[in-house]
Amino acid sequence: MTTRIMVLNGPNLNFLGIREPHIYGSTTLGEIEANCEEAARLLDVSLSFHQSNIEGELVGLIQSAHGNADAIIMNPAAFSFTSIALIDALKIFDGPKIEVHISNIHARDELHRHSITSSASTAVICGLGPYGYIAAILAVVQRLGRLPGAVPSALHGLTPTGGA
Repeated sequence: MTTRIMVLNGPNLNFLGIREPHIYGSTTLGEIEANCEEAARLLDVSLSFHQSNIEGELVGLIQSAHGNADAIIMNPAAFSFTSIALIDALKIFDGPKIEVHISNIHARDELHRHSITSSASTAVICGLGPYGYIAAILAVVQRLGRLPGAVPSALHGLTPTGGA
């Protein structure tokens, strides 16, 4: 059976590539979605990708994942720091829940340092830029038993330049 992952993106992420590129980079949400879709194809994973600026819509999507998705990857964006509603909805979902932040929130200003939604997440990935979404997909597939828990032996011989 194909692993089903729901990817959720919160407010203002539809302006990635334009909004504060010195923090979030120049990659657009559309490019992130395309990269996630490519990774999903390689891993034989079904992906649904969503973005909303409305908290209630994100709550509804999380609720709809119950029985329809095996895992949730979520960048709650600004709702990370304010939304009890997202926390409560995430607690309902039994599968892996990976919170992703493009920037390293721990190195940001005081307002953007503490994600309250992470309390309802299985894991948090931050500071990897758009690659954090790919890392989250890999982590979900591993947590669901489709990848080994240890680093594959093929990676042990790699040099820092990528060659063996």
